[in-house]
Order: sequence, then structure tokens, then C-alpha cells
Amino acid sequence: MISAVILTHNNEDSIQKTLESVAWCDEMIVVDDYSMDKTREITKSIGAIVYQHALNDDFAIQRNYGLEKTTGGWVLFVDSDEIVTKELRDEMLKSIQHDKNVAGYYIKRQDILFGRELKYGETANVKLLRLAKNGAGKWERVVHETWNIKGSIASLETPLLHYPHSGGVAEFLRQVNRYTTINARVFYDTGIRVSVWQIIMYPIAKFIQNYIFRLGFLDGAVGLVVAMMMSFHSFLTRGKIWELQMSLRAKRSEAKPCLPAGRNLSRDCHGLRQLADPSQ
Repeated sequence: MISAVILTHNNEDSIQKTLESVAWCDEMIVVDDYSMDKTREITKSIGAIVYQHALNDDFAIQRNYGLEKTTGGWVLFVDSDEIVTKELRDEMLKSIQHDKNVAGYYIKRQDILFGRELKYGETANVKLLRLAKNGAGKWERVVHETWNIKGSIASLETPLLHYPHSGGVAEFLRQVNRYTTINARVFYDTGIRVSVWQIIMYPIAKFIQNYIFRLGFLDGAVGLVVAMMMSFHSFLTRGKIWELQMSLRAKRSEAKPCLPAGRNLSRDCHGLRQLADPSQ
């Protein structure tokens, strides 16, 4: 028995195709982050079991919540902008029947952006652990989360189709702004700090890596756009880490005790010079 888990939030434009592609699963669990559109109505009409649960900027907790609701011996996680093809379905069913000692499977992901399959660049060799035995592990990290599975892990050959940013560059900007805010906080809380030079050089290096060394230019104009978007993602993450650093530095400065600045002058805690009491 296989359970499919899908996280949703205002995905009325894509969720129907995603659910239809996993309708062969024994159960479909949808964890909805209080969508304001028709996402819930669509998912229920297709036969999914829908749970409403606030994301609170923690994707690992959201996925683990869905995992706890499943009853199947195997669990398949699919995002609301992904499609499971019949070929991938057949390979998954065949694999879990024959590979008795395998606890989980990596699945390749094929990105299709602006109507073009991306064969190069950063997304060309993405493999994600999305199919595993129930109870084999939990999801970790609040964003860009990973499934930590105990046991042997194999890989499937047939890709999962991914249609990111269906709303174009504007949607990418909305998503990347949210994800980089969360990611920057994770990095900052683990002790990572950045310099101005890193804010400048990392995005440039990211672009060169994806567009030149990973042959993104072979994907044409789409490859150029993707390389620029990934570079911007890098810039925002480091820029927001720097912003957190500056915020902490400002708070520490405000918290410092007032120090005398001379016989007739003293500096208050906000750095403003004021006349000292003449009697002192």
C-alpha cells in the first residue's frame, strides 16, 4: 500500500494535475496551509483526505505532520507543481516489490520552465529522496528540507516532472523572497556570518558556475534566465544574513551603558552628545 502526501497553499492552478498523477496510490493525503482559493475544494473532489495545518515557515514539520497521517507501508511525497508519469509509477511499483532490503528511493527531477525542459545548469542533476518505507525516518530542516532515512537507499531512473514558477518571473520573486528569508535565519542561527565581499562575489560565482561550467547556456534564453534567478537567490540569502548581523549589532549598541565623553559632555545610549550636569 502506497500513501501519497502533498503540501498545498493556494495551488488551484496546478493541484488537479498533480493529484490525478498520483490517483493510483492507495491514499492521497493533502496537508493544506489554509488556502484562500479553491485548492481544498479541488483536492476533496478528486478523493484526497485533506488536513488543514499552518505551515508557520517550517516545511519539515509540515511534511512530518502529513507523514503521521499516512497508513500505507510506503510513502510518496509529491509537491503541488510536480507530476508522476505512468512510467515513474510503474518503476516505483516494480521496485518496491522486488527490492525488499531497500528503505527509500531517490527520484530524479526534470524541470520544465517556460515550456522548455532544462537539461543543463543547477537543476539538471537534481535527485530527491521522495519514496520511502513508512516509519523509516523523519524530515529535517525548516526549508530545503531533507528526509533522513535509516536503511539502504536506491535510485530510480524515471524522472519526476517539475513545473516550477508557472506564474513566471513574478512568482519566482515572491517565492524566493519568502524562502531566502527563512533560509537566512537558519544559516544565521547555526552561526554562519557573511562579509560584504561574499554578498558581492557569491552571486557572481553562482552565475558563472550555472551558466558556464554547468553549461546552462545550452538551454538557450531559459538557461540564462535560470542562471540569473539562481544568482539572485544567492544574493538575497547572503544579503538577509548580513541584515540580521547588522540588526544584532544595532541592538547591542543600544544596550551598552552610557559612558562619559569628557568633563562637560556625556554620550547617551543612543550616541547623542548632551551637556553634562555642571555640578558633577
